[in-house]
Amino acid sequence: MKSLEHEIAKLNADTWKAMSKIQRKGAKRITDIPLTILESLNGGEIETANLVEWLAIDQTLLLENVLKQNKRLHYLGPILAKLEQLQKRNVNSINETIGKELLRLTAQDDDRVFLKHLSCHPADLVRCWYTYTIGGNRWFDTEKVMESIYPFAADKHFGVREISWMAIRHRIASDLEKSITILSHWSLDKEANIRRFASEATRPRGVWCQHIDDLKQKPWLALPILEPLKSDSSKYVRDSVGNWLNDASKSNPNFVKAVCNRWEEESGTKETHYIIRKALRTIAK
Repeated sequence: MKSLEHEIAKLNADTWKAMSKIQRKGAKRITDIPLTILESLNGGEIETANLVEWLAIDQTLLLENVLKQNKRLHYLGPILAKLEQLQKRNVNSINETIGKELLRLTAQDDDRVFLKHLSCHPADLVRCWYTYTIGGNRWFDTEKVMESIYPFAADKHFGVREISWMAIRHRIASDLEKSITILSHWSLDKEANIRRFASEATRPRGVWCQHIDDLKQKPWLALPILEPLKSDSSKYVRDSVGNWLNDASKSNPNFVKAVCNRWEEESGTKETHYIIRKALRTIAK
């Protein structure tokens, strides 16, 4: 009987895992996440379906499972020690700390095989950790950083795309001219996620991140990125451009009004009007 019950339980668990891969909507509250789904998330077996699941994951448990599965448990202690030192312990700070420590530890061991494994891991949060190994790699110049982050900027998962720009934002700010040159080409990319990255990564104020003071004071420096996006077909991109200009309006309202007036004359599309409304919402208050 025990054997039969075990097989039934295993079958049910396998069924949950299979179902979880078919465009799950995800629970609206953490307490509503089925236990089997949460176990699969913490086991690194599936991606999160929404922000609720993303916030529900125990990253230390996920880390332990990933390391155990890949026979790298000797990395666990040093990473947990770094996490204990965090003054502000939240999803993003934990994410960044794990990523940077994985870079340090794998560099010591020249463990490129494991690092490569993380880059294409089925769990979105593991891929998020990997993006911080790109942003934290001091041997990468700006071109190499951008080249390396590109596939994560285009990732199918919202969380990876969001973390990817956070992971390299400090690199963008430290070499702004070169970064803008590269990202201005990304603004022409056929992939909407890449175009959105170009805008979102350079927002003067941004969300959950440090400001880029040069762009707060001189927002016109980013016009090579913004101009190709002024009538973008993707709402995902338009939202970012509108938010970019709204950020800038808090420091340089006259610049934003001038850009919006010019865009309205040059492009009378509904897409441009949408961006302008978002761009001017702080000024309009």
